[in-house]
Amino acid sequence: MSLTSSLYQGITGMQAHSQAISVIGNNLANVSTTGYKGSNIFFQDLISQDISTAAGNSQMGLGVQVAAIYADFSQGAIETTTEATDLALGGKGFFTVKAPNSDNTYYTRAGNFRFSSDGYLVDTNGNRVQGWAMQKATTTSSSSTDYSIYGSPTDVLVSNFQSPASATTKINMVTNLNPSSTSQCDSTTDPYFAMFKTWNGQADTPLSSTNYGYSNTIKVYDSTGTSHNVTVYYDKVTMTSNAGADTVWEYMVTCNPSDDGRTIGGTSLKGTSGAGVLMIGTMTFRSGQMVGQSAYTLKSNATGDLKDTSQWTLADFSNSGYPMATANFIQASNASAATSVSATPISVDFGMRSKDRTWTQAKGAIASNASAVGTKTSSAGWVPNMGNPAVSALSTQSYDTGGFSTLFQNQDGYTAGYLQNVSVSANGVLSGTFSNGQEMELYTLTITSFTNQWGLRREGNNLFSETRDSGSALTGTAKSGGRGSVTSNALESSNVDMASEFVDLITAQRGFQANSKVITTADTLLGEVIAMKR
Repeated sequence: MSLTSSLYQGITGMQAHSQAISVIGNNLANVSTTGYKGSNIFFQDLISQDISTAAGNSQMGLGVQVAAIYADFSQGAIETTTEATDLALGGKGFFTVKAPNSDNTYYTRAGNFRFSSDGYLVDTNGNRVQGWAMQKATTTSSSSTDYSIYGSPTDVLVSNFQSPASATTKINMVTNLNPSSTSQCDSTTDPYFAMFKTWNGQADTPLSSTNYGYSNTIKVYDSTGTSHNVTVYYDKVTMTSNAGADTVWEYMVTCNPSDDGRTIGGTSLKGTSGAGVLMIGTMTFRSGQMVGQSAYTLKSNATGDLKDTSQWTLADFSNSGYPMATANFIQASNASAATSVSATPISVDFGMRSKDRTWTQAKGAIASNASAVGTKTSSAGWVPNMGNPAVSALSTQSYDTGGFSTLFQNQDGYTAGYLQNVSVSANGVLSGTFSNGQEMELYTLTITSFTNQWGLRREGNNLFSETRDSGSALTGTAKSGGRGSVTSNALESSNVDMASEFVDLITAQRGFQANSKVITTADTLLGEVIAMKR
């Protein structure tokens, strides 16, 4: 080989090391770039030339070239932020974004997303984040909050989301009834239903404050999201004998008579003396603890005077074993619509339920126990009780704790609500919190992986695109198929290690200098050869 070849070998070395310095410079330039993945450069020797030597045929290299520049997909540090839509991926995978009004799909590790004026979740370039829309799973329980993905990935758009209203289906009310209280309302014919007999749904004040011992009101909702007040009245039943330690309280579940849109047996309750009464019954206490409960509702075929106890029967049970009342707060335009469309069963939970959903007596009119009622015995043995009853730890009680009090109450209905905030779970599920206090799962973000992620093409702007070398995109959800998890209120930092880059920079600099020395040395030797002619 000639000295000239040494010049070209030096040139290849300088070119390769200058490219290495460019790669290192680009890494250092992006040391603060969100989600940036550094690059590593690799060298390989050029083809070697065969030469003859005393030992036989040998080879001599002709220089160096860049073998490959691979992205470094190691995990970057996670830094916290104050934005819920700042997302960091911990592990493998990429967020998937799509250019508006095109089929161009890109992949990124930079999760600094924001909502656009149109409601789309977008990256800093305006590309729309992709995800699967969520739908509430079909279950036997109306209170289920299970969701599932459906369809194919689409733009994440939240501008039109609203939480629909949900009618109340369960009331839970726990009170302490003062055992020292005396009866405020008495009846010689119906002592256990004296308040009910006193109720007048046609009056401005259906039940005077002097005719009950305690009351408590809870707000419930109809299917349109309109709120209504449901009031439960309590009064202690006066006993004429004291054969046992039991005490009995009458209770009555009511609504505003003007809100009562029920039609039973062809008769509209609104405007009648019985309007507003949803359920009547008794509670039996022994040593302050509830040991029995009865519950009555109007018969479905009730006729005539709807305040006549013969028109009332033991209530049906919910699937959970609580007695149910039927309310209709929506004023339907006709009787059939009022009963078939708007009527809403509401289970009433005072802390006792029937495990097998039965009563200790056969269902029948209250009047069937009229003779027993007349005895007014404190044992209350005639009063129907729940079959196989179960009393919860938090139940209505009658202890001498200083008077009446409401210990706990809630209901499961709510009005319609608008979206206020969003959050993202580790599984990549984007949920919305609405003004009515409800939370809905809206989308599951699309996380994409590749068989050969080093084959992806850098498009700039923190974006990668699919190539033949990378293989087809494998879409899925976070924490599945080897994909990483999502952290909200966080961003992945650049994975460039400045210390390593400076060491590589020194090495590349020395390599460049060494190759330049090869050129100057070869040049000197060539000068000596030319000087031989003198």
